[in-house]
Amino acid sequence: MPRPRVHDLDDALDAAERLAVEGGPSAVTLRAVAAATEMSNGAIYHAFGSRGGLVGRAWLRAAHRFLDLQQESVEDALGRGPVDAVVAAADTPAVFAERFPQSSRLLLTVRRDELLGSEIPDDVATELSRLDSVLVELFVRLALALWGRRDGRAVEVIEACVVGLPTGLLLHAQRKPDDAMRRRLEAAVRAVLTLDPPPPGKRHDKTTKGSR
Repeated sequence: MPRPRVHDLDDALDAAERLAVEGGPSAVTLRAVAAATEMSNGAIYHAFGSRGGLVGRAWLRAAHRFLDLQQESVEDALGRGPVDAVVAAADTPAVFAERFPQSSRLLLTVRRDELLGSEIPDDVATELSRLDSVLVELFVRLALALWGRRDGRAVEVIEACVVGLPTGLLLHAQRKPDDAMRRRLEAAVRAVLTLDPPPPGKRHDKTTKGSR
């Protein structure tokens, strides 16, 4: 069987995204993707190996798009200062929704564990774990740029700015982020960053008097 062309694979990933967003995780089947793309079941199976491989690759493509865009935005903003870089990272969901609306809806409205289930190919699972690490590394990098710290409490403040505030101000609005929403987000991030994070937590001493 000839290997599917690259644009056919993108068509299959586009269809998987659309089916997941419009019909939920259970709507994504090899048969449904084949019907949406006019690819054969065999061609899709040959390309992705299983439903888990298909939805895993769809999720990875969307996640790569988001993280690449976020990294690019942070790099561009760092020259203006670390606070601007955090603002740029926080604004990425809004930019992402404009540039890749279907991928944005996939990441923001469909739970990853429900979409992927338990039958995730090893290579997809490895790549998902690596992408999770990339996001944490970004938090650490921004904390170091702002405060010269990489401890958990400093990183938690960055996470609140980059994940928590956008989720509350942009994503829960259930509509496309507009300029006013994005300005409120920027103001909130800048307000949070006017305060230094709490001092690093001390290691809890579990030693009791009776054990000394």
